[in-house]
Amino acid sequence: MPPVRNSEEKLTGLSAQEAARRLKIEGRNELPSGKSRTPLRLAWELVREPMILLLLACGIIYLFLGDFREALLLAASIGLILGISLVQQGRTERALQALKDLSAPRALVIRNGKRTRVSARELVREDLVVLIEGDRVPADARVISCAHLSVDESLLTGESAPVRKSASPDPLPPPRPGGEDLPFVFAGTLVIQGDGLGEIHATGLRTEMGKIGKSLQAIGREETRLQGEVRRIVRIFAAAGLSVCAGVALLHGLHSGNWLQGFLAGLTLAISLVPEEFPVVLTVFLALGAWRISRRGVLTRRVPAIEMLGAATVLCTDKTGTLTLNRMRVQRLMADSSVFNLPSGEIVSVPEGFRAMVSRAALASHPEAFDPMELAIHALSKQALPDARPENWKLVRRYPLSKELMAMSQVWQQESGPLRVASKGAPEAIADLCRMPEAARRLLLEAAHAMARDGLRVIGVAEGTAASGPLPERQDRFSFSFLGLIGLSDPIRPAVPAAIRECRGAGIRVVMITGDYPETARQIARQIGLEPLDQVLTGREMEALDDAGLREKAKQVSIFARIVPEQKLRLVNAFKADGEIVAMTGDGVNDAPALKTAHIGIAMGGRGTDVAREAASLVLLNDDFSSIVRAIRLGRRVFDNLRRAMSYLFAIHVPIAGMALIPVLLRGPLVLLPVHIVFLEIIIDPACSIVFEAEPAEKDVMNRPPRNPKEPLFNRSRVARSLLQGAAMLGIALGVYLAAWALGKPEWEIRSLTFTSMILANLGLILVNRSGGGLTALRSPNPALWWVMGSALAVLGLVLTVPFLREIFRFAP
Repeated sequence: MPPVRNSEEKLTGLSAQEAARRLKIEGRNELPSGKSRTPLRLAWELVREPMILLLLACGIIYLFLGDFREALLLAASIGLILGISLVQQGRTERALQALKDLSAPRALVIRNGKRTRVSARELVREDLVVLIEGDRVPADARVISCAHLSVDESLLTGESAPVRKSASPDPLPPPRPGGEDLPFVFAGTLVIQGDGLGEIHATGLRTEMGKIGKSLQAIGREETRLQGEVRRIVRIFAAAGLSVCAGVALLHGLHSGNWLQGFLAGLTLAISLVPEEFPVVLTVFLALGAWRISRRGVLTRRVPAIEMLGAATVLCTDKTGTLTLNRMRVQRLMADSSVFNLPSGEIVSVPEGFRAMVSRAALASHPEAFDPMELAIHALSKQALPDARPENWKLVRRYPLSKELMAMSQVWQQESGPLRVASKGAPEAIADLCRMPEAARRLLLEAAHAMARDGLRVIGVAEGTAASGPLPERQDRFSFSFLGLIGLSDPIRPAVPAAIRECRGAGIRVVMITGDYPETARQIARQIGLEPLDQVLTGREMEALDDAGLREKAKQVSIFARIVPEQKLRLVNAFKADGEIVAMTGDGVNDAPALKTAHIGIAMGGRGTDVAREAASLVLLNDDFSSIVRAIRLGRRVFDNLRRAMSYLFAIHVPIAGMALIPVLLRGPLVLLPVHIVFLEIIIDPACSIVFEAEPAEKDVMNRPPRNPKEPLFNRSRVARSLLQGAAMLGIALGVYLAAWALGKPEWEIRSLTFTSMILANLGLILVNRSGGGLTALRSPNPALWWVMGSALAVLGLVLTVPFLREIFRFAP
């Protein structure tokens, strides 16, 4: 069975123009994702909100009173509130849709003879799709070439065991899923082992998945801890509001004898107490926060990750491609004590004594290489040894890297010739495979140490022979001969040292987890400023520790070397058991359990597998460590701004409720009618969802320790502060009201003076709750603030000066 790359080179696939033409005819390769939230559906959801229902009740009472103008005004106010809410919700929906577009699965296809990544939704029939271990199959396809391809079809068949696939270069009618050696793969299934090349024959609803009617959604609307807390606050407010509303209606009716006016006063108070903004603000902040973070190269797949970002205390990161540029190249070769340093640039030839090693290193690498190290080896082999692997060679068997032996071997056969075994891996693992005597092993490891101290990633290479008959189940059953060492370089990303310093200042401990040699890991840590450097824990040393011992060791060590993916889960659990909030990066199939277990799983978007991306909360679109730090900064900013908005909401309801209740108790002229509360709501809603959401991060946002995730949104001190602010605003409005009443001012003039003071105090409250607070907040840039404040003052000026509007609001000049 030929390896994939050989078959691929003979195929050109569809042209981009033909694919685009077919996409218009066939439609997108996607399944229905549930009902879309159209503007009409959003409007229907908003009409059922308590605030709108209370305003409708007030309008009905005005109709009973014969005040048609007030009823029409309330109807217009409801329309205005719905318009503002629709804009907010539409903005949120667009942000969520943008995230869904970003998180749509990607597929590797061959078009115009070149491999290219496209959105899986753009696939069409007869597209050639490359199938790689760890990826989801994007559409139903016929396998035209494969090497040891096994697929998990449990999503369709319910059978947990992977099924082996064969290849068929000729068209065949597609069968039902299930069964061994079928030359077909199906959308939604998972490539467990091997690789292949498929020709798509069905997309979207025409796939087996589409026939079953499954619906997959990339971003779910799951409830978060904050949403639960906000719901509790809303319930408390609603219960208090209904109780006080009934009491006010009863009190006013008994005192005045006008029960309709009593109900109107009670409903006005209820409107002032209904905290309908709380859940809206939370939804808007989390959705727009996720959208802002995606613009920094980090995709949010699960909303709770936004909450947890600001609480992260430990950040576990890979080395290759995350801390480094992921641009590996072979820099040094060593064979038989001879060393050859490769100059940068194109390689013309490799000295004779190193050619066998380079050739066997290429044979030991994945034919469909995506690992940067294997890509570098293939590049050197193609440039220096173009005939290292003739096209008529077959890959017979692959022995993958394991926790027990950090080496991989591949068995090749040239037509009916003898079997050749090539192996590469950690120098100590290759020494074990070659059964080196202790003296030779010590010399080998010293040479590897010397290369690692120069910051090179070091691998050993060996070749073996296979006896006739069945191949052994384990690679250490072959007879191997050592060929030499290869040193690969990968420069660090320029922004990483500064990002590490920023994490240190923010109280976040950075931990590097790598499969590299300990000396290589230590050298990279030295370059990026990771501390401490004196302790490195290897995978073998980790195996010898029990869970309690690992917890103690993890407190002291920041560099973990020779770690296999399965050991990452133990590390995550060790950090969590010590009370840390853990963020973990990963890219492979075996990383999925650790990503799922971590508080914040971060998958690599560029080199990560679909399984890793599905298990993660965040996806790093550019695989850059500094993007994680920017996401943490934005996560802290989102939570800070959310607290400000909630504090403002808590405070602003105090004077509104107070000025709706106190005049009733004092039997004085009513200040707030439903139309006035609507006016205030028109200021409050944009202030929360636009002004506070757009607030820049505070200067010290990354110079303070992480937030305690168990700390509530409203603690006692914050509630007390909000109540104090609200009481101060109420005191101002009440003082104006009492003074005007004491001076014998008419009702409409009292209302004008009191309402104007409430609007001005409201704008002051916005400034107080901004970043920095008070007049210093005016120096902080936020264009939305000036739009909201300017619009509020302009409308206030109109309702105070234009006779028609003044009469509607029952104001005096």
